[in-house]
Amino acid sequence: MSSAGFKASLSGAAPAADLAAPLASLWWAAKGRWDEAHRLVQDEATPDAAWVHAYLHRVEGDLGNAAYWYRRAAKPVATGPLEAEWEAIAATLHGRPSA
Repeated sequence: MSSAGFKASLSGAAPAADLAAPLASLWWAAKGRWDEAHRLVQDEATPDAAWVHAYLHRVEGDLGNAAYWYRRAAKPVATGPLEAEWEAIAATLHGRPSA
């Protein structure tokens, strides 16, 4: 699925079944469904999942926990708009093959 297709899929009821957990998590996050998003990445041990996990805790306002997950992802702590971070994560993950 292309990045544009991913964004277009947000009008649906659920993410595509073949999405990797980090992208499916971003999909749920964009729909305002934090619990579903968090559930998908909380036990994943990949740097991509850690990055999305960090983003989710930033959305939640738990900046200390977010900082921990940014370290696990080997990413700098984001400070810009949440929407811009979502876009950056989605664009980066779309450039990688599914695990």
